[in-house]
Amino acid sequence: MTSAETVTVDSYSTLVDVEAVESALADAVDDPEPVSNHWRSRSLLYTAVADEIDAYDTFYALNRAALEHALAAHGVDLPESEREAILETYHELAVFDDVEAGLRALGEAGVDVYVLSNGNPAMLESMVDHAGIGEYIEDTISADEVGTFKPATELYRHAAARTGTPVDRIAHVSALFYDVLGASHAGMTGVWLDRGSVPWDDFAGDPDAVVSDLREVGPTLGLT
Repeated sequence: MTSAETVTVDSYSTLVDVEAVESALADAVDDPEPVSNHWRSRSLLYTAVADEIDAYDTFYALNRAALEHALAAHGVDLPESEREAILETYHELAVFDDVEAGLRALGEAGVDVYVLSNGNPAMLESMVDHAGIGEYIEDTISADEVGTFKPATELYRHAAARTGTPVDRIAHVSALFYDVLGASHAGMTGVWLDRGSVPWDDFAGDPDAVVSDLREVGPTLGLT
């Protein structure tokens, strides 16, 4: 299907399950689901706004601000130590079941795999270590390296430079629609990993390819 030489993969919601933060909230919040949803949506909103008004800060810092807003919006008052403990769950998120086999298969097909994420380097290092996928990853590429977040074209072009691969020879895999669209817009092959939780947001076109399991990426792209 493609002439991809390199695969980049998103981190949160793609390799690891961010829904796990809800269990951390459950010990401190009576109804954790709306707080968790508010936290996640606000965090993503902050990255978009930061790009537009030149207010970059690390994803961890924006994530902290989003958590504090979510707690305040739902009338939850927690001491700083408890807020930090909840925030730190991002360092120990559960990895999806298909990840190790999917990454291994791409490596066996001779494809270099990189993590391309809004997460700052410390977050990505702990994610890779906790998930036990370091042997399958060439490197991690963080938005912190350019001071701008997805879906800004600059970040995907930076990834191409970091991997030493022409941008049109990279396939980017993500469970997040805006990330897939951003990659496609920058010239990559945008692959949507449909984990079945939400439908595709089709207001701006379709992904270049769709898979429901990370193990399908290689065969779908003809990388066997």
